[in-house]
Amino acid sequence: MGAGQAAKAEENFPSKSVTIMVGVAPGGSLDALARLIASELGKATKTTFVVENVTGAGGLLAFQRLSRSAPDGYTLMFSNQSMVLIPLLYPKAGLDIVKDTTAVGTIANVPMVLSVSNQSGIQDLPSMLTGMRSGELKLNFGSGGPGTTAHLAEAMFLQMAGVQAELVQYRGSGPAITDLMGGTIQSVLDQTVTMLPLHRGKQIKAIAVASKERLPQMPDVPTFAEGGVPQFDLQIWNGLVAPKGTPKAVVDKLAQALTEAVQSPDFRARIDSLAAQIPSAGDRSPEAFSRVLQRDQKQFAELARQIGLQAR
Repeated sequence: MGAGQAAKAEENFPSKSVTIMVGVAPGGSLDALARLIASELGKATKTTFVVENVTGAGGLLAFQRLSRSAPDGYTLMFSNQSMVLIPLLYPKAGLDIVKDTTAVGTIANVPMVLSVSNQSGIQDLPSMLTGMRSGELKLNFGSGGPGTTAHLAEAMFLQMAGVQAELVQYRGSGPAITDLMGGTIQSVLDQTVTMLPLHRGKQIKAIAVASKERLPQMPDVPTFAEGGVPQFDLQIWNGLVAPKGTPKAVVDKLAQALTEAVQSPDFRARIDSLAAQIPSAGDRSPEAFSRVLQRDQKQFAELARQIGLQAR
């Protein structure tokens, strides 16, 4: 494409549907947020944004697809902190979220909530920890796969609480949550986006939330500090990245559409109902998101080393 054609394509962006890839199976928190923002981006741009689930290898397959896509803004990836660990988990892939993508922006920060199956008989976090420490209670925790935010959060929680449990890996948090509801596994530590509606519907029981105070959306759920693990206070960002080399004009248009999308009253009401928070304009910009990616890559790599997460 010549310089003139490229400039016109950027000026007319978006002139066709945009694909947002998600590296997990349908049904989990990341997938739910991706579909929510895709709908609002479509309204803001009067263009269709299609969510495509590209599962496998903890999001690596989606990342590989993104890296092979044209840097024109028509293929994006929606992700969270788990993607910063790709260089550590899959060094042979040669991909790095900081070096090999273009940050577009974040849409929501979401607290983690610890939930147990109704069949487990667990009533609260203190009694759960007492049983685990005495050896009377042997639990397994499900997550969306090695290196996902749920996996890291569970490993971090177990380390901070001084207890042990089996970590069962799934291809996305959706299947793990399905097994939690069925009683196949006893516990999941995941975002309020998916766990809050299930708690309200009494399909699972939330017993602790990672926030400084109880959330107004789930006032019956104590904080981890109340449950005896005050140092666990993890919130998850969720954001959009484009292929490396995406023109600034296109990124700016996407960022502007993102701003319009998150200002939608319907979107804000939905995010609030899920106990998530929308970052301020300054914190969700492409530049700010790029700094967050660099920061978290260092912090989470250190956590991964502490919990013994191995390369694959």
